[in-house]
Amino acid sequence: MSDSPRIAFLASNTEPARLALAAMVARHGEHAPDAADVLCPLGGDGFMLQTLHRYGHLGRPVFGMKLGTVGFLMNQYRDADDVAARIALAEPAHLRPLQMTALTESGTSTGSLAYNDVSLLRQTRQAAHIGVDLNGQERVAELIGDGVLVATPAGSTAYNYSAHGPVLPLGSATIALTPLAPYRPRRWRGAILKADTEVRFRVLDPYKRPVSVTADSHETRDVVEVTIRECRDRQVTLLFDPEHNLEDRILSEQFVF
Repeated sequence: MSDSPRIAFLASNTEPARLALAAMVARHGEHAPDAADVLCPLGGDGFMLQTLHRYGHLGRPVFGMKLGTVGFLMNQYRDADDVAARIALAEPAHLRPLQMTALTESGTSTGSLAYNDVSLLRQTRQAAHIGVDLNGQERVAELIGDGVLVATPAGSTAYNYSAHGPVLPLGSATIALTPLAPYRPRRWRGAILKADTEVRFRVLDPYKRPVSVTADSHETRDVVEVTIRECRDRQVTLLFDPEHNLEDRILSEQFVF
């Protein structure tokens, strides 16, 4: 990368992010994402995920700056700093998303990527009944509860962590399988799987107990089967300031009491 990279600044719809966008463009110039060397989203983790979904196919490294409520995937915003100099010193974190394919009651099939997690949730007051297969082999005949999720290492500190799932080290080539408020089997707390494991969820009573699936923020309702595997043809690179890189943040989360 050159000493003066072309940076595409992108902003969420909040006023602080819009003001920061104007300041960054005035100082560093304006470039379209497909003509830039680096993408720089300004916002929170939600906007970072939107940026990855919209522009991840470009293969550009992403240096996000926090101007939102949550910024685990972002760097601190400092308008007085030289962003190009920070990017030159930044440390990369390489992430692969999950590929989700869902079959609905109507017979339609839909697919989506998830950089954080894929979660199945009951749609009504009725508990979900879900079968869990790994690489074609049944592992849980009937999981009864609110639902279940699969998380990447980067996403393991988000919804997965709040559901008492494990925090996964970055680069560990693993994914987390975590039940959501399980009633049966009551003592099952989930599993840590190899990243190349194919996970299939079967909704056992979809008409009486409807279930939806959400891949990051993309929801599909009334699903009967969901298959999840690591996406091998998509990788994104996030850039982080050396003093607060993503690997250290994930490690630190394992020592929060």
